[in-house]
Amino acid sequence: MEAATLWKSVLAEIELSVSKATYQTHFKDARLMDLKDGIATVGLPSALIRSMVEARYYSLLKTILDHKTGKNTSVLFVVFPVVTKNTGPLFEQPAVEVVIQKGPGARSLHIRGDATFDNFAVSTSNQIAYAAATAVAKSPGSAYNPLFLYGGVGVGKTHLMHAVANSVLSKKPGAKIVYCMGEEFLNDIIEAIQTKTARLFKQKYRSAELLMVDDVQFIAGKQTAQEEFFHTFNAVHREGGQIILTSDRPPAEISKLEERLRSRFEGGLTVDISQPDFELRVAIVNIKARAFLLSVPPDAARLIAANVTDTRAIEGFLRRLTTVSAPITPDVVTSILGTKPANGEGRLSPAVRIHPQEILEAVASFYNIKPTMLKGPKRDRPIARPRQVIMYLCKTELGLTHEDIGGILGGRDHTTVMHGVETITKEMSTNYRLRDEVSGIKQKLGVQN
Repeated sequence: MEAATLWKSVLAEIELSVSKATYQTHFKDARLMDLKDGIATVGLPSALIRSMVEARYYSLLKTILDHKTGKNTSVLFVVFPVVTKNTGPLFEQPAVEVVIQKGPGARSLHIRGDATFDNFAVSTSNQIAYAAATAVAKSPGSAYNPLFLYGGVGVGKTHLMHAVANSVLSKKPGAKIVYCMGEEFLNDIIEAIQTKTARLFKQKYRSAELLMVDDVQFIAGKQTAQEEFFHTFNAVHREGGQIILTSDRPPAEISKLEERLRSRFEGGLTVDISQPDFELRVAIVNIKARAFLLSVPPDAARLIAANVTDTRAIEGFLRRLTTVSAPITPDVVTSILGTKPANGEGRLSPAVRIHPQEILEAVASFYNIKPTMLKGPKRDRPIARPRQVIMYLCKTELGLTHEDIGGILGGRDHTTVMHGVETITKEMSTNYRLRDEVSGIKQKLGVQN
């Protein structure tokens, strides 16, 4: 069988064995570079994808190759140079210079010039929203109108909204775009009433070709704001203008929202963007690292993505790395994880008021262990591993000192706690079961993953 035909059949079988998103991300651009002396050299477009495929899909690829060739095949993964086209975001392209596009007039419109489709990482959690936003950018006012994006903090709602604006501005620099927060819309109404400039207010909002309102849920319950937004919505929609709205919840769950507004919000396309999974967070780390001109190796990127679950916190963490003079390595990342951020950048995870005892009880419940056993002297693995998880959570979620954590766990030495935190931190990047367990415990505690 010729190499090209062999590889085509191998890819076809892989496509049947993995999800569509996984295939598109990991195997779509894979090439069989050589097959000689029982060694298959497989080329992949980036170091990150190579490391992920080697770690997770080596056995699958080897099994398929063995079956197709009838031989015991070894697989060698390499990175090949890739010429990129404007076909959407990629998880990592270390050889490609990232150019932040500045939309014409974007700054004056309060549009983030760095928020483009090219630097938006796509995974199963946001691929529908990404597809909808790109469709809207290509055909504003006719694709999905309104486009309503909802989800938690830092999932990419605002990025997609601004990406649409930058795309529109690149094609039509003079486009009338209005972007505001829901709270800002309310404040503008109040100011218009106080200064008797209602005509200017209406002229600003109702003439928009692209109207974008972030956190639109803030107008709910405000009678005047809802009344004016209803008429603004109708005016823009009637003239063929595109409307994009974001919220932390779907229209049906926004309390005190007038029914006529709820009906209009649901009249287009409503898309949920869930929290990014591990693979998507790795992609986000790489994209944002390039924007900060940071060189973050794949193992360090995985370490960050495994331990920093909020995307805005990822950006804050990378900003802290820009102050580190030494090369960024897993050891450097581990030393910073769990430490108190400087300059008010916030914690690694969203702030939640939880007590150390709650963490102890949640971990004990999750592993079906008595809390007293976790404080006791036993060092058996069924006890020691949950105890290390407590150490890790107390450090990363509460920022406690090693000494304080040791006191909570029966007076353990700070070096024992330090070892426990480092062990869990490092294993989180490679141990999928452990990552799921920690995620489950965080859900019990009400901590956003």
